[in-house]
Amino acid sequence: MDEKIIDIADKQVALSARLDQLRLKSDDGEVSVPLEEVTAVVVSHPAVHYTHATLSGLCAAGAPLIVCNEKRLPVGMLVPLVGHYVQAERLAAQAESTLPARKFAWKQVVRSKILSQARLLMDLGAGNAGLVALARGVRSGDPDNLEAQAARRYWPLVFGAAFARVPGADDPINRLLNYGYAILRAIVARGLCGAGLHPSLGIHHHNRYNPYCLADDLMEPFRPLVDRQVRGILDRCGPEPPLDRSTKETLIGALLNGRVVIGGEERSLFDATTRMSASLAGVLSGQTRRLLVPSW
Repeated sequence: MDEKIIDIADKQVALSARLDQLRLKSDDGEVSVPLEEVTAVVVSHPAVHYTHATLSGLCAAGAPLIVCNEKRLPVGMLVPLVGHYVQAERLAAQAESTLPARKFAWKQVVRSKILSQARLLMDLGAGNAGLVALARGVRSGDPDNLEAQAARRYWPLVFGAAFARVPGADDPINRLLNYGYAILRAIVARGLCGAGLHPSLGIHHHNRYNPYCLADDLMEPFRPLVDRQVRGILDRCGPEPPLDRSTKETLIGALLNGRVVIGGEERSLFDATTRMSASLAGVLSGQTRRLLVPSW
């Protein structure tokens, strides 16, 4: 099955759903896409119209709807409420999971994230900046905050000494990162809902105002996939690339075509996040301690 992320930014579109097809009607005509092939819909244009059948159809297909503001940055997301045949059981296990289980799962997430950052640095010819050794030292719950220590070494080598990663910032690099991470977050949230887990109940992130704490937890090892593409855009376009159709297509394409190794098998990003989410359900229910994470 093809996987499609539909980005609506440049023209007015009327969205409707009928006979398991998502229909997009504009001045250029009408096209249809099977709902089961839609991974996410990203809307930036201010004059897009939806039918109720569109929203319920996307939810039934497990595809999140991402809403962007006037700067074309994602500010909201609609995700399915029901995603798994034993969802009530899994939600209960998630809510009642033990702190040691969550801390051990977070250790595995942080270790995988640091190793993925090391992989990108090595691919950029910058060595690994000691991140491989740092990853070996991550303890349960990451009490030494090695995630932050790795970040302080990582960002200057990828984007230069003057760069500061600030979520929500509007400078050219952060704006591209924000967009790419938002798409990644939607993909992870989709996998979590499909595994019967609620994206609000995190294993580490716990901001009371953040409805996607668990998605933010599990997307950590995959962030360098976005970082790699943003670095490539900078190399091609200069230090101040716009967030336009071309750069957005580059970021979305990277996630659509991204391949990672998980469980000893090379998988698409969608498969990897789905398998990682299902694995987390087993961890939170006490069936296993080992979380399936990507290897780099």
